[in-house]
Amino acid sequence: MEYEPNSYAVNLRTNKSKVFGLIVPAISNMFYDSFIAAAEKDARKSGYSLMILQSGDDPLQESENLKLCKHYRVDGILICAVPDSYSTELLAKYHEAGMSVVFFDKVPDTGNFDTVCMADEEAATIAARTILKYGKKKILALFGNPELSITKKRKDAFCKVLEKEPGVKIDIKYCSSSTEAKQLVALAISKSGKPDHIFCMSDEILIGAMKTLKHSSLRIPEDISVLAISNGFIPELYTPEISYIETSGYELGKLAIKRMLENMEGRTPPKAIMLPSRLVEGNSL
Repeated sequence: MEYEPNSYAVNLRTNKSKVFGLIVPAISNMFYDSFIAAAEKDARKSGYSLMILQSGDDPLQESENLKLCKHYRVDGILICAVPDSYSTELLAKYHEAGMSVVFFDKVPDTGNFDTVCMADEEAATIAARTILKYGKKKILALFGNPELSITKKRKDAFCKVLEKEPGVKIDIKYCSSSTEAKQLVALAISKSGKPDHIFCMSDEILIGAMKTLKHSSLRIPEDISVLAISNGFIPELYTPEISYIETSGYELGKLAIKRMLENMEGRTPPKAIMLPSRLVEGNSL
C-alpha cells in the first residue's frame, strides 16, 4: 500500500533525528570535500544523514549554523573551528544537554570535547627534516592564521627542528588566503638574497605561492624548491609535481564519524585522536 512512516513523528517518539550537523569552512576546499565524502558514506552505513553547513571562517555564521543544528534537533555536531570563534560556550551547553560534539581539523586549545585532527606536529617535523635533508638554507615558511591551534602547532614544531641547525635562516610569514600567499612570495623573490626554499602549510597557501612562481623566471627545483602540507590533489596538478606531507581529508572524515558513532552507542570520556602523516615525494625538492 506504499505506506511510509512519518519521519517527524518517529523522531519525536524516539527523540532521535538520525541526522548529524557538519560545519566546514568551505565545501569547495578539496580537503573538506574529501572529508565530507568519507563522513557521508560512513554515516549512511549506520543509518545517519548529514546536514552540511558552511561557516566561511566567519564566527557569526558559525554561531548561526550551530543554532540551526539545534533547531533541527541533530543528534550530533561535527565542526571545524573558525578563527576568533566564540561558540565554545554554546557548544559546551549543547554537549551538557546530551548532544555529541566532535571537533575536526581545526580544533580548540581548551574545552572538554572530542577532537579528531592530523598529527600536526608530526607533519611539520617531517617537513622540516626533509628540508634539511636537501640542504636548504634560506627558507620562506608560509603559515595560516596565527590564532588557530593548527597554525601554532605546525609552526612551533617546524621551527623547533630548523632553529637548531647552524646557517639556516627561516623567514616566517602568515597569510589567510592564497592571494596573500601570492603577494608574500612575489615580495620575497624580488629581493636580493631570495629564499632557496618555500614551505607552504596548506593547499590554499600552496596555490598562491605557485601562482607567483609559475610566472617568474625561477625554475623548480633548480633555482627554488617547494614543499607543502597537503591533501594530495593540488600538488599533482603542477609540473614538476610538488612534494608534500600528506594530510588525508578522507581518512580524517572516517575517523570523525567513527568517533561520533561511538558516542551514539554510549557517552564516553572525550578523546583527542590524531591521524599520522607521511612524506610523498614529488620532483620539487
